[in-house]
Amino acid sequence: MTTADGIFLARPATPPHGIRLAVKDLFDTAGLTTTYGSAIFVDHVPSKSAVAVLRLEDAGYANVGKTNLHEFAYGITSENPHFGTVPNPLAPGRIAGGSSGGSAAALAAGLADAALGTDSGGSIRIPSACCGVVGFKPTYGLVSIDGCFPLAPSFDHAGPMALTVTGCSDQLEVLAPGFEPATLESLEDVDVGIAWLDSAEPLVAERVREAAELFPRRRELDWPRPRIDALFMHEVAGVHRELYAEHAELYGDDLAVKIERCLAVSDMEASLAAQAREEYREQCGAAFAGIDLLLTPTLTCVAPPTGVGDLALRTTLVRNTLPFNTLGWPALALPCGPAEEGLPASIQLVGRPGADALVLAAGERLAAALSAT
Repeated sequence: MTTADGIFLARPATPPHGIRLAVKDLFDTAGLTTTYGSAIFVDHVPSKSAVAVLRLEDAGYANVGKTNLHEFAYGITSENPHFGTVPNPLAPGRIAGGSSGGSAAALAAGLADAALGTDSGGSIRIPSACCGVVGFKPTYGLVSIDGCFPLAPSFDHAGPMALTVTGCSDQLEVLAPGFEPATLESLEDVDVGIAWLDSAEPLVAERVREAAELFPRRRELDWPRPRIDALFMHEVAGVHRELYAEHAELYGDDLAVKIERCLAVSDMEASLAAQAREEYREQCGAAFAGIDLLLTPTLTCVAPPTGVGDLALRTTLVRNTLPFNTLGWPALALPCGPAEEGLPASIQLVGRPGADALVLAAGERLAAALSAT
């Protein structure tokens, strides 16, 4: 077995020159097999690459391989029944997280310098937290998802993953034309709210609190949580209804259970959830008054063991990430020190929509402060 086993699904015959880029196999790549993590598309070779891939390649990033993922990106473990479980190079026997697990694992294994992922409920930030790397979900719509297989369209984001915050910022400058990075002179320059520490495992909470305490102007908040599952599921049903009707036998058992649950959601249930989403946006807009950033644990725990399964872990692992897909706000996952069993904790920095530059600048400053402590 090589370090690439379970991480890459397809690699170019001749490795290109440039900044080594791992591309989640949800993005179309011209001339290179693109499976979307599904047995249905095992022989699918697109004629055209996704916009995000083209932009990075044009800027000198070199696609060194398509990375394994949770089937159709609908899951948080990257235990793929068709292509194998993505290993966690940092912690054998633990999940790499999902659905962009292969992209995080490629970074953690030293097989890539940069990676491209997608995030509909936490799929960039969850694997980044599990594998001890950095992942950024931009403001909704900032990065093109043209040429990327959808999951739940109004929740879907594409974004960068890297070993450093600077690596994410560098990619975002390419991925989002017009984006201008910012600088933050000091962590004293921002007011931050801290939330959800009480729901995290003890050492995760401790590491996140220590990181948050590096911001002098901070206060704890009682941050609300959304109740919009029916809307997400209704959108998934819209994507998969025809495909599942035709190819149900090629869906993994875990995914089939979720798709059937999604197909059972009524239009009325989805409509009520859409209304709840708008109310949640108003709630969070009001809660954000007086602060520049919100800080939370990215995950409530460290990377769980493999074999537990997505259905058992999903609610726990999306608890702190899905709210910001619901809102479409920018959110950064940043490792912040060892927690339970020596595995990394991760802090999540969240900003208002459009405040991507501030989130990344604060993340860079925080990463520097953490490395100095």
